[in-house]
Formats: sequence, C-alpha cells, structure tokens
Amino acid sequence: MKTLQVGLGSRSYGIRIGRGLLESGWSGLPENKRALIISDSNVDPLYGDRCQDALSALGWQVSREVVPAGENSKSIQCLAGLYERAVEAGLDRSSYIVALGGGVVGDLAGFLAASFLRGVRLIQVPTSLLALVDSSVGGKTGVNLPQGKNLVGSFYQPDLVLADLACLDTLPPREYVSGLAEVVKYGVIWDAAMFGRLEKERQALLDRDDDVLSAVVARSCEIKAEVVSVDERESGVRAILNFGHTLGHAIEAVAGYERWLHGEAVAAGADYALRLSVSQKGMAAAEAERVRALQAQLGLPRMTHPDIAGLPWDALRRAMGTDKKTVAGTPRFVLAEKLGAVNFGCEVSEEDLERAFREG
Repeated sequence: MKTLQVGLGSRSYGIRIGRGLLESGWSGLPENKRALIISDSNVDPLYGDRCQDALSALGWQVSREVVPAGENSKSIQCLAGLYERAVEAGLDRSSYIVALGGGVVGDLAGFLAASFLRGVRLIQVPTSLLALVDSSVGGKTGVNLPQGKNLVGSFYQPDLVLADLACLDTLPPREYVSGLAEVVKYGVIWDAAMFGRLEKERQALLDRDDDVLSAVVARSCEIKAEVVSVDERESGVRAILNFGHTLGHAIEAVAGYERWLHGEAVAAGADYALRLSVSQKGMAAAEAERVRALQAQLGLPRMTHPDIAGLPWDALRRAMGTDKKTVAGTPRFVLAEKLGAVNFGCEVSEEDLERAFREG
C-alpha cells in the first residue's frame, strides 16, 4: 500500500493506493460508528457486500443505498431521496457517508455529506480510473442542472480516499479508457516527463499492467494533491485542472449526459483547447499533435468525431456561458504554452472560439 497526503492543515487526509484495500485498508478509523454507503446499480453488486462487511467488522452500523448507474443520477431529485435515506439510517454529525463508485457517485455522495446536518464525515472509495486519479481527490462535490454540469455543489474534503486498484479489474474497457483522459491531462498541465512515459508505456497502460497502472495512478494523485494543497478552492492555480473541461462539460450537456462519458468529452475538449493553445499561446503544432495522437491511440475521441463536430455551435457556446469559470458570460480557458506549462483564465474572442470549433 502507498499512502499520499493531501496537505490542507486541519482538513488534511490520506490517499491509500493498493490492492485488496476494500478488505484491509480501513485501519485507523474509529469503532462503533454509523455509516451510509452510497453506490450505484453497477458497482454495488460487485463491491457493496465487501465494503459493508469490512465496516461492520469495525463495529459500525451500516446502511446501503443504490442509485441508478449513469450521469442522470447526479441530480437534485436523486439527492433529495438520499437525504431521506440518511435520516432513516439514523446518521448524526459524527457518522460517515461512504462513496463507493465512480465520479458520479463520488460527487453525489460527497455533496450529500457536505450538506446533510451541515456536514457529516466522508470516505471516498473510488472504483473507476477517472475517480481514482481525479474526482475522489480534492473535495469537489456537486450535482448537475439541466443548464450545465456541476452547477450546484461545494468544496468538501473527505477523511480518507481508499483506492483499491483491484476494482479496476472489473471496469469495462470504455470506462477505463475514459479515465485515461484525465491521466493524459496531468502530463499536459504539470509533468512533461510523465507525458513522455505515457507515450512509451501506452500499450502496457491499455493492458492494465499492474506496475505501470500503479505508478500512473500514484503520480496522478500526487499531482492532484500538490495542486489542491496550494489552492483548495480554485481561486488560482487549481484552475489548471480544468484543461479540456470548458468545452468538455458543454459537450456533455448539449449531447445529453448519457451520450459521452466524462473523459471522452474532456478529450474532445482538450483537442479544442489545443487548437486554441496553438493560435493563442504559440504552442508548437507538433506538440499539440503529440497530445492528440496519444489520446487517439488510447481510444479517446477527437473534435472531428461526427457526433461532436455535428453538435450545434450556438448551443455549445450557451452551455459554455454557464460554466463555473465563466465571467460575465465569457468563458475562461486553460491553454498550454508547451507540455507541462499552461495558463489559466485565458479569454478568447468570439470569432476565434467559433473558428477553432469549425476547424477540420
């Protein structure tokens, strides 16, 4: 087991990464607590019993609630039902919400923990690659509205992130590849050497080689922890983590959240951000093409995919206007000067925004 620390003073917490942690990774937690495990209809049959048994062995009184798998569960309506379930489970402010699942479950259950009784304790147990390397770390929680993604939420740090790599063994190939978009992102925004290793070890990563995967997950979490420790509430440098997300979130919303997985939309959004990076920040076209090539080799979509290029620009632009990073209706982008060096808060003219989308 490898343990990383997210340094946030009194809100600091550990990220435990390894195999078999669903059974053995709970050391140091208090005994005799109440907990509500939130999972989804895909994950609960695989790991719900194991998680509940491990917590019951600590003397905890454990309840479980299962939401439908998919982005549509990340809604105000689903959250309302979870509040009622938390009351039925008898949770108090010393009790725990345990988020067992991918990014949807982590965001939904995290916001439940942040808002129920004005805050109960939270443990993130990510079961997808995207959740392991990104959404379970850093404290962003929330739900979607029809107008856009993550428009209701809060920053709320967990007590622990328990990342059992064995959970990736059952992850469908498309879900696994979707998570790789966030891994590539870390190489672009922070660590050019990591990006080079991803290029060299691409096939081993696709094959889920244990050594390569363990190293990639650990380095991704290290980068996320470093950024969050400097800027917890995205008032500055943390914004770089949104590379590819401004248009990516718009693609998800306009296409209807179930069409594209989050990582797929982010990959297309990264392609768009690379176009802008070349035209606005002087990024070398050859470097931008390296990123596009790696994403394509991993199985991630480009902007030129017919189901993305065919989306109406006006609808995408409206969706970008509701993004949390937008100021007075003008979206702000993360753009790269080169691999490992990006700028945040970049404003781009309307003409250049549309031109970049329509490029072949």
